[in-house]
Amino acid sequence: MNSGWYQYIAQDRVVWGVPAGEAVRSEVERLGAERVFIITGRTLNRATPVVDGIRQALGVKSVGVFDGCREHTPRQTVIEATAAIRRAGPDLILSVGGGTVIDTAKVVLVALAENVVDVAGLDRCHITVDASGERRIPDLRAPPVRQIAVPTTLSGAEFSCLGGAVDERRHVKDGYHGAALCPATVIMDPAVTLPTPERLWLSTGIRALDHAVESLCSRSPAPLVDACALHALSLLSEALPRNRRAPEDLDARLRAQQGAWLASQGILRVDYGASHGIGHSLGAVTGLSHGYTSCVLLPAVLRWNRGQGENRARQKRVAASMGRTDGDAVSAVETLIKDLGLPVRLRELEVDPGCFESVAEGAMGNIWVNTNPRPIRTREDIVAILNAAY
Repeated sequence: MNSGWYQYIAQDRVVWGVPAGEAVRSEVERLGAERVFIITGRTLNRATPVVDGIRQALGVKSVGVFDGCREHTPRQTVIEATAAIRRAGPDLILSVGGGTVIDTAKVVLVALAENVVDVAGLDRCHITVDASGERRIPDLRAPPVRQIAVPTTLSGAEFSCLGGAVDERRHVKDGYHGAALCPATVIMDPAVTLPTPERLWLSTGIRALDHAVESLCSRSPAPLVDACALHALSLLSEALPRNRRAPEDLDARLRAQQGAWLASQGILRVDYGASHGIGHSLGAVTGLSHGYTSCVLLPAVLRWNRGQGENRARQKRVAASMGRTDGDAVSAVETLIKDLGLPVRLRELEVDPGCFESVAEGAMGNIWVNTNPRPIRTREDIVAILNAAY
């Protein structure tokens, strides 16, 4: 293992069973914070009562809101949020939303730590991969403030110290890493997820499933991660269909949240594969959400990998945890995605195959493409997987 990569994650607490406003107020008091700045999304802030309810719980300790987050976290929104935070001078950041919001907060922490004031300033802060597949992970300063998170999707971004932001000049999503980038506290309240659109909730559930599958099928597995991934697959396979049938069932929504939590335990602890790696590039080039990239790429990548002896055995464990007796992980995953009313092919999302070369070019520098269980050596390999997903 690369000891510079598998770092301690500075996350103190995961809270559930307490309404979000009450839990946030309690955590703010525990951390001794007096000035809390909220990062969130425009719709969640302006069209639902979620953010306002939390602000009311904070009272005078709420010192500002940035709701300009955009999907895939373009660098420009990071710079805008960072400027707003510098003006407000908070001692704690609260992220309320999905993976985009939480990633925005993570990269904001990088910008604050490294005194970044423009998009070009982030060039020196992100992870790079050289032609041999070797990673370069910048040694970033510790951020001057921390964040706590109230997630409203199942993306799992709140459980890692890896953030992502798109460089719109290069059409590449870069990774940013630091032990203190993750939220110090995660508050899981299924009630605040009720306004989340159904397809966003369910597709991020497949993203969580992708975390579990690629953890279990990793080229560098770990027993503790395996155990978490197996239980996550069981929870998600049972909870997500319930979420679709009965969206107001808070118990089922909490079970999905807990499944996403367990699924995320592989992030930065084992090597992921090409579903994540190509998905980062596909999202950067086409704008597809990572929930949808997982829907269409995970089955294709499982097919690509299953000829490997060890991977075939691990895919059988995936299938068994999802309730399938024939060992066919591809069918288990595809059946769940279809049952949730989600796409399983790129053509269903009207993706133009003409972009595959650009996606492949961006993916070749991705950390997870370079750790796929079946080696990916050329852009043609990536295009072959994209064609299989089409």
